[in-house]
Amino acid sequence: MSLVSTTTLLNRIAAAGLLVIGCAAHAQGVAQAATVNPAAPPPGTVTGAYGQSLQQQQAAADKAAPAATAVKTSAAQPATAGDAVSRFLAERGLTTAAEQPSGSSRLLASVRDTASDLVLSAMNFLGVRYTRGGNSVENGFDCSGFTRHIFEMSVGLVLPRRADEQAKSNSLAAVRKEELKPGDLVFFNTMRATFSHVGIYVGEGKFIHAPRTGSAVRVEDMRDAYWAKRFTGARRADLKAAAEAPSTR
Repeated sequence: MSLVSTTTLLNRIAAAGLLVIGCAAHAQGVAQAATVNPAAPPPGTVTGAYGQSLQQQQAAADKAAPAATAVKTSAAQPATAGDAVSRFLAERGLTTAAEQPSGSSRLLASVRDTASDLVLSAMNFLGVRYTRGGNSVENGFDCSGFTRHIFEMSVGLVLPRRADEQAKSNSLAAVRKEELKPGDLVFFNTMRATFSHVGIYVGEGKFIHAPRTGSAVRVEDMRDAYWAKRFTGARRADLKAAAEAPSTR
């Protein structure tokens, strides 16, 4: 993205009230400047000779491509539900700055399928501590306690308690790694047993899980060497059937 388009985007985000300045000192400086000069430009505006140059370049670009300008203007409207999900994923560390915008958009497209409720529910538990044998927010989770809790709470499907039992459950179908979709269970050999660890696939090669003692629920990349060589399979639930079935809770 060019300096021109980046600056324009910041200006329009600021004008829409969507630019959040996290540094208190900077915010105070902006407030003081606004007091001295009521006509001061909104935060994020580049001023001075360089700013004037950028504005002139942007004016020329807008004149040459009015259609593109219209699209950019519409993108600066108040945040949509999709924008909220984007921010939620970024705040939780599910996407990184290096993945924006292409990686984030691909991940969001995946998350917004039939498993979106399940995946987003799982992400609400990021940071909950790991507890061996745990199956609740209050007591903490172990890996299978976490997946069991999420599936029961989100789609009403009660999974077996242990990771190996979940992998062998008749209610779940085996899935190849290249066919993974958000909401699938992914299994790993972390204790010299084929299905000794389980997590929930969230898209873009990442999964959410309760890792180990001393840690907490978090998102990791299955493509990292540690997880890649320990991956042992995946399972998929019929989420549509689970949603249509009478609640067991």
